[in-house]
This record gives sequence, C-alpha cells and structure tokens, in this order.
Amino acid sequence: MFRMNKDIELTGELLAGFIRNHEVQKVRYIELHNQYLSKPPILDKPAKEEAWKPDNRLVGNFGRYLVDTFNGFFNGIPMRLSHDDKRVNDILQDFWRANNMDDTMNELAKSTSIYGRSYLFLFQNEASKTEVAYNDPLDMFVIYSDEIRPRSLYGVRYTADDGKYRGQLFTAAMAYDFILDGDKLALTESYDLFYNRIPMIEFIENEERQSLIEPVESLINGFNNVLSEKNNDVSYFSDAYLAILGALLDDDSIRNLKDNRIINLAGQNAEKVTVEFLEKPDADQTQENFLDRTERLIYQLSQVANIDDTTFGSAGNNSGVALEFKLQPMKNLASNKERKFQRGLQTLFSMVFSVMTNVPTNLADEYKGIHYNWSRNLPANNADEASVVRDLDGIISHKTQLDMLSAISDSQRELDRIKEENAPLSQYDFERSE
Repeated sequence: MFRMNKDIELTGELLAGFIRNHEVQKVRYIELHNQYLSKPPILDKPAKEEAWKPDNRLVGNFGRYLVDTFNGFFNGIPMRLSHDDKRVNDILQDFWRANNMDDTMNELAKSTSIYGRSYLFLFQNEASKTEVAYNDPLDMFVIYSDEIRPRSLYGVRYTADDGKYRGQLFTAAMAYDFILDGDKLALTESYDLFYNRIPMIEFIENEERQSLIEPVESLINGFNNVLSEKNNDVSYFSDAYLAILGALLDDDSIRNLKDNRIINLAGQNAEKVTVEFLEKPDADQTQENFLDRTERLIYQLSQVANIDDTTFGSAGNNSGVALEFKLQPMKNLASNKERKFQRGLQTLFSMVFSVMTNVPTNLADEYKGIHYNWSRNLPANNADEASVVRDLDGIISHKTQLDMLSAISDSQRELDRIKEENAPLSQYDFERSE
C-alpha cells in the first residue's frame, strides 16, 4: 500500500517515486499472472548443455485450478443485493443489470485472487449515468493517507512512453491528464468529478493483499520440477544401453544386432560372456512420494479443497458433516473475502448514490440500507431447500425465506410478483359481456 502525509502536496518527485515502486511490484504481478497462464519459471530455465539429455518441461497448472475453483465456490452464484425501499431496490437492480455487474464481479474476484488486489473504475457515460469497469493492478494504483484509518488521496493510471510516463491523476474533485518526465510533472487537460472520492475503488483478497497463489508458489514450482524430471527419467529408460562384456563385436555384428535383434556369440570363452542392459538407479517411489506430499500441501496451505480427490465424496466419507469439515477452510477463506468485497461495494454505492443523475437527492443516504447476500456455490438440493423454508414459515420473514432459495435471484421482486398474483380481483376492470 502506498501512503503519504495528507498535508503534503503531491509533487513530480513524489509521483515518480510511487511509479518506480509500482513498477517493481508490477514484475511480481506478472510472475503471479504467468502462474495462472501456465507459464511458470520452469519454462524459462536455460536448456541443458548436453543436447542428448532429455529436457522435458511439464506444467501442473495449480495456479489456475486454485483461482478458478475458489472463485467458483465464492462467486459462482452471483451475489444478490436488495433494499427494503422498493424505489431504491429498483434503482439498485437497474444499475446492476446496466453495468453487467455479475460478470464484472466475477472478473474482479478472479483478478484479486491472482494479484491480491484489483480495482473498480467509475466514470460518467453520455447520459450522465455512472458506469464501472474493472482494472487489474498492472497499470493502476491508489495512494492513501498515513492516518490510522487510511483514506484514498490520489489514484494513478499510467503507461511508459519513450522514457516518460503518461497517464491520469485523480483526486476527490478533479481528474488530470499528466506527463511525467523525470521528476518534472506537467498537468495538461482536466475535468471535474462528482463522487466526492477518487473514482477508483481497491478490492482486496485479504488485508495483506496477498495472492491466493503466493503462499504455495514455491510448492507449485517444486512439483513442476520433479514432474519434469520424472518424465526425463522415462526418456532415459527408453534409451537404455546394452552392455556386452567378454566379447568384441565388429561394426557388422553391431548392425546385425540392431536390425535382427538376435545375439549369437560363440568362442572358447563364451561361458564368460555377459550380455545385459545397463540399468539407471530407480527413484520412482521417492518421486511419487514427493509429488503426493507436495500436492496435498498445495491444497492444504492454499485452503482450497481438492474437488477431484477420490476420497472427497467416497463411500463412508460423504456424510454432510464430513463434507462440511472438508470445505470448512475454503468457507473461512470465502467469508474473509466476502467482508473485504462488501466493504468495497459499500464504497461503490456511496459514490453512485452521491450523483443526482443516478439517485434522487433525498435518497442519497439510502445506500446504507443495502443488503448484500452471498451464497456459496454448492450443489443445490431444491427439495431440501423448500422443506427448510416451509419449516421456517411463521418464524422468519417471507423475504428471508426467499433469500434462502438458490433459484431466487431477487427476493424483493419475487415478493412483488406474489403480491400481484394475490391481489383481489375487485381492483381490476373487467368487461362484462351482455
């Protein structure tokens, strides 16, 4: 996290320092992204000097598996939000659909798992409505105050251009285009902002801003190295050498041996002739033990369940309690990420509601009453869900009951439909035929 004293002006020298530090972080971001893209360090190792030696490079793409499995569990069922006030709820749902937020949230969740952080960027469209777009941290960062509760002071988005940096600098009130040449900062065009904050919201995986891949990255690299060497060993065995001791074969005999694959040696000392293949020491069991233990550690330390594990749902181990224990670490991980994302969404809607072209001024504070409902993406048993909801009838509200059904995406809209269906017939006008 970049921090500075809120009472100090952001000079060209300070901005240049922040950008240089971000470029150091960017190298790390690219390494993590490469793990997700099946481009781990083993593929960049120099080739072996001896051309005859097998040099296989196998990749077990744990990075993608961990990120996609966890985020499928965390956000595979899109997050549902609602408000008790129908007017506000309609505004929320329109904003969510207009910005295709289900997909945006999915990509944002994936990006934070890869890099440890990612951003939502707000802007006004031609109709003066607020739109959002997600952005990875490769070219964007936020500068916070050094207070005990940090506040976002500046947002920066930049590109390197012929020894200079060009980009945009955001404050709570203004956005500037800038050119940074060395330590000399030149602000060119500018325009007003309307959100009372910088138009960039940082979403984080955890408070440490650590990638989901990072804690197990060394284990993944070790797994790839051993798996590749194991493949090399297979290639070595396919090139086994035949040793003939006690007899000297001429070139014609060697060619005949290769072509006909028949060994026929005669002579006075034929009983002392030894013909056998040279065997390379076998480390297969050691390698298998290493791969098995490494794979278990990857899932254990990342806290992501290995859904493909044959013991995950095996007979005798598939009770509800057993599965709950297996999924508990991933549930804890998802609950922590949920709290961080909810904090980011609250910031988002405080900004959206502050713009009168989005929300009437008298409803500007209603973002505080938004309900955020997250559902873990587990196999749904609709019959069991319906049974539980029926048992709770009269104990909890109808809205809460509907929120418990995975098939219902907008409980408030469903309540409105039920109300319409149950409306008395007298409120409708019917033509009477005579």
